[in-house]
Amino acid sequence: MAMSKQQQFLKLYRPVHDQFERFCRARAYGDVPYGDLINDTLLIAFSKMDSLQKEKAFLSYLIGIAIKILSNAKRKKKPITGVDEYVFHNHPDPSSAIEKKFEIEMLYKALSCLPKLQREALILFELTGYSIKEIMEIQNSGSSAVKQRLARGRKELAVIIKNLQAIPREAPKTHIYTSNH
Repeated sequence: MAMSKQQQFLKLYRPVHDQFERFCRARAYGDVPYGDLINDTLLIAFSKMDSLQKEKAFLSYLIGIAIKILSNAKRKKKPITGVDEYVFHNHPDPSSAIEKKFEIEMLYKALSCLPKLQREALILFELTGYSIKEIMEIQNSGSSAVKQRLARGRKELAVIIKNLQAIPREAPKTHIYTSNH
């Protein structure tokens, strides 16, 4: 009995789900809610699954679609700034401590400050585990360009994170109300 299109899609998606979600969380930060990016990508990928050439390239196929969705969304809308409330409140990670969530939030915030190609290269290499050769194909660039983006991106990221950590945190202000009786 032949597998249905849906069964085939799920067979390909399950092994790459975690990597794809990490990519979407990091790349979508400040632009769109990552859950929306995942859903939109999966919908398009499923509808165009016949165009997939190699099953081993399924994760690259998903990432390529996600990147196109983000670039279209960026053209249509201003980027969101500040804390991504959706990530913090609607999808808590029960296995993480508060400090880890804060560090991840700082990383995503810092990544969102990088130029698009540097950010994508770093996310693909460091968070998703792609090789430089695979990133070359996804970004349609040469090896030296990808390596340069990674090196510059790491350097800028370190400066951004250092600056974010240097921002003084004020204690909450309390208001003392007095009565003039």
